[in-house]
Amino acid sequence: MTKTDAASALTEGTVESADGTTIAFERSGAGPVLVLVAQALADRKDHRKLAQMLATTHTVVNHDRRGRGASTDAGSWEIAREVEDIEALIDAHGGSAALFGASSGAMLALDAAAALPTKVTRVAAYEAPVIVDDRRPPVPRELADRLTEFVRGGRGSRAVTEFNRVALGAPAFMVAAMRLMVPVWRSMVAMAPTTVYDARLCAGLQDGAPLTTARWASLDVPALVLVGDKGESFMQSGSVALAAHIGADRKVVPNAHHGTPVMKPAVLMPALNAFLA
Repeated sequence: MTKTDAASALTEGTVESADGTTIAFERSGAGPVLVLVAQALADRKDHRKLAQMLATTHTVVNHDRRGRGASTDAGSWEIAREVEDIEALIDAHGGSAALFGASSGAMLALDAAAALPTKVTRVAAYEAPVIVDDRRPPVPRELADRLTEFVRGGRGSRAVTEFNRVALGAPAFMVAAMRLMVPVWRSMVAMAPTTVYDARLCAGLQDGAPLTTARWASLDVPALVLVGDKGESFMQSGSVALAAHIGADRKVVPNAHHGTPVMKPAVLMPALNAFLA
């Protein structure tokens, strides 16, 4: 079997997290283990192209975060629960792994790397959406509470709209265009409860103020902060602040923007290959 064949071959499986949640994953490739951590309102299908490219040199574990896709949800969310999900995936694949996370998934990947220093070998964080200045409005800390009310009231579509408008800063016309892509919108609405999780995951890091958090103080593995050269201006300043805050290297990826890991992952490969080698 050639490297290309191995990268294309997928093995599906599940692991049980510490609280009983079932985490579904796809595994491909061969080599050192790399776990992909998806962004908000995304599941493993969104990173399949990236997984296939990375699988030429790594065993790539591409999973559905809890409450998404084929994964279940025990219903009592904390950051620690999602870290336990990642730990269960690592334990099922030899006990050590590198991590790649995009957007809010980048923050979660950093959380896991800080919490699991003997199991995470290195971590790459792409466009973690920290807001450290006035280049875009801060995200209100009470957003998660508003989203919770929408979800509890059966208003998943409203929760997804609110998250896109307030957390992601998407203009109204863009959200309207999303709603016209019916299969995509339905998929996001099915994940509406997880908007609460991602809002809580990012709370305190999007206030438009310098980073002072001790959240990643125990991070002690090689880390890389990535940002696209076409990324929004707040992402540029945020990536500088984040890299300095955690003592990480920073790399600007040419011809890349916030959607690049899903839409055109090939442009990430030079930076990721160099870091993961």
